[in-house]
Amino acid sequence: MQLDGSLKNELLFMGFNQDYGCFACGTEKGFFICNCDPVKERFRREFDTGGIGIIEMLFRCNILALVGGGKNPRYPPNKVMIWDDYQNKCIAELEFRSEVKGVRLRRDRIVVILETKIYVYNFADLQLLHQLETTANPSGLCALCPDKANVLACPGLKPGYVHVELYDLKQTQIIAAHNSALSQIALNRDGTRLATTSEKGTLIRIFDTATGEQLKELRRGADRAIIYSLAFNPDSTALCLSSDKGTIHIFGLTAADLAQPSAAIAKPKNRQSSFSFMREILPSYFSSEWSAAQFTVSEPKAIVAFGPTPNSVIVLCADGGCFRYSYDIGKGETRQESVGKFIKGKEDD
Repeated sequence: MQLDGSLKNELLFMGFNQDYGCFACGTEKGFFICNCDPVKERFRREFDTGGIGIIEMLFRCNILALVGGGKNPRYPPNKVMIWDDYQNKCIAELEFRSEVKGVRLRRDRIVVILETKIYVYNFADLQLLHQLETTANPSGLCALCPDKANVLACPGLKPGYVHVELYDLKQTQIIAAHNSALSQIALNRDGTRLATTSEKGTLIRIFDTATGEQLKELRRGADRAIIYSLAFNPDSTALCLSSDKGTIHIFGLTAADLAQPSAAIAKPKNRQSSFSFMREILPSYFSSEWSAAQFTVSEPKAIVAFGPTPNSVIVLCADGGCFRYSYDIGKGETRQESVGKFIKGKEDD
């Protein structure tokens, strides 16, 4: 999540690593890495001049991708710098004609997101393997499977469309996910399922990446919202999201939810309207599935992911707050388990 430093804590970026066990932050002075549970700073690198606007981890290893940002960028915003923390220096760089909007890493790939293009490189020798054109993508949306399955999802050529590349299968899917522009996309761990939200922020749709079929539709709410983050849990039995309403939503998913539409229908884990039995004659709103559990944080600009502890989520807020909540989807309950601070603002000094 890219930030503008408006909260006076010099925070420019925060994002989880691939297994949600750590998170990285870019600041006006450099970057630092923290463990998620418990929240504990692992290391920090500060520079004499320059800020880091984007930082992407590769699990917990010493290799990072950095992009300059802030009032005085450490590196040009059109370059991706590959940083080796063992050597405490950059070991490679990739340069582009326009500003870098995002970076994704896996052990064999580097993916660089620009406003209307995405470049895929081989990590070992930085050879360009593939490039894709997208609709305007100022937020740098892109999802990349971190493990065995080599699957990438990004905005398509039209607003609301998703381009899915299943590289192992040599297959491409173009999915018409929404009528308006995308706001977030997420892949599950094995790359078989795709979750999407639009700029309206009311609905979450889940698709089969191999067929492009819609498997599930969930509802966050009825009014518009900016979706800041979207994530599956490791076994794809739950989905979480954060929005500018300050509410964290957790949806339950059953095996039937993720099966083909012709599969047997199981009782949903999520809340439904009492009028859902009249779905054939009432508007779709009344047959919607709402989040099974939810809670609110004080700073709405936040990202959420599932924690290393079972049935838990970690929330990182732009004001430096970090929360761990446990949840029970069956009971629809949540409980705050821990709270911490990973960065201090001027008012905390």
